[in-house]
Amino acid sequence: MSEAPTTAALPSRRPARDEADGGDRIAQVRVSLAFLPLRRPISDAKVLTGRQKPLTEVAFLFAEIETADGHRGLGVSYSKRAGGPGLYAHASEIAGNLVGEDPNDIARLGVKLMWAGASVGRSGIATQAIAAFDIALWDLKARRAGLPLAKLIGAHKESVACYNTSGGFLSSPIEEVLENCSASIASGIGGIKIKVGQPDWAEDLRRVEAVRRHIGDFPLMVDANQQWDRPTASRVCRVLEQFNLVWIEEPLDAYDAEGHAKLAAALDTPVASGEMLSSVGEHLELIRLDAVDFIQPDAPRVGGITQFLKIMTMAEGRHMKLAPHFFMELHVHLSACYPHDSWVEHFDWLEPLFNERLEIRDGRMLVPTRPGLGLSLSEQARGWVVETASFGG
Repeated sequence: MSEAPTTAALPSRRPARDEADGGDRIAQVRVSLAFLPLRRPISDAKVLTGRQKPLTEVAFLFAEIETADGHRGLGVSYSKRAGGPGLYAHASEIAGNLVGEDPNDIARLGVKLMWAGASVGRSGIATQAIAAFDIALWDLKARRAGLPLAKLIGAHKESVACYNTSGGFLSSPIEEVLENCSASIASGIGGIKIKVGQPDWAEDLRRVEAVRRHIGDFPLMVDANQQWDRPTASRVCRVLEQFNLVWIEEPLDAYDAEGHAKLAAALDTPVASGEMLSSVGEHLELIRLDAVDFIQPDAPRVGGITQFLKIMTMAEGRHMKLAPHFFMELHVHLSACYPHDSWVEHFDWLEPLFNERLEIRDGRMLVPTRPGLGLSLSEQARGWVVETASFGG
């Protein structure tokens, strides 16, 4: 362990500004690794097909940045099942490169961090580690301006349609899924997503039919988590069209952009994908081929807000719809900045990490009005930290 976990925030320090320099500088960077335990193990199709084990916890990389003038920012990245210690290790190796830098130069600093660890590539664990710093710098910039992140970037909406995923996993029997649907609708959620992709896809159809019958014409999505090959996806998706779905998510392998394009062209039901991709270039292939109707980037996976905005701009030019994956606390801001239709995914898993809560009203998630991301780490989150390291100061 690099250093004992701490429950204290970064100490405030306001040293005199270097007059020859003329600007604020990053004085301290802290990175921490934490593990959030789930209330019970959950499974999607990747578990039922034997590719993965049930998910029991989520690893989080926290980046906390403070400047010489006392401005602060919080960034978060994450990994499921494996990779958390790797994220932390890479972040710890490159974090020192930020000390003494101008926090305004977010894109330049991202490039600097990328080259600091260029041997491990420009996607995957490298970009996901950099994402925590990028998000922290954007949070700092918006806080310093006294603006919510969405307003700093340029919001088109004050609220975003939201759908619930956490109640529809395959580890839950259908009776429980139906109860979760009712509870989500009663809470003000605007859509329901359930998992499919089981070895026996006839069972998938029975579950979808039961949910559709239970919720009526309420918006419904399904997610196959990449478990079908092209012939199976074609057959199953044609049958699923009868259920008037908002979208069918990840019907094919995430990197099969050509297969997604052919399927999207053949279906009336929209196709969604992108959450498992970890670079702008990988999303570019989906966009270039018109392979999806809903693009689903995940800011922590693609390198942070800076890279997410590039994907968003490319998707806007093709008039695609946007539905970012996971981390609603960040993605509600980014979805609000998209001019076309957008959704945000509701998971209550991350709520224990933060002192603040998001508000849902009439099927939509309201964009927070607090400066920056509008988030602060809870004492519980700091209690889950297993390693931490500080640079600068």
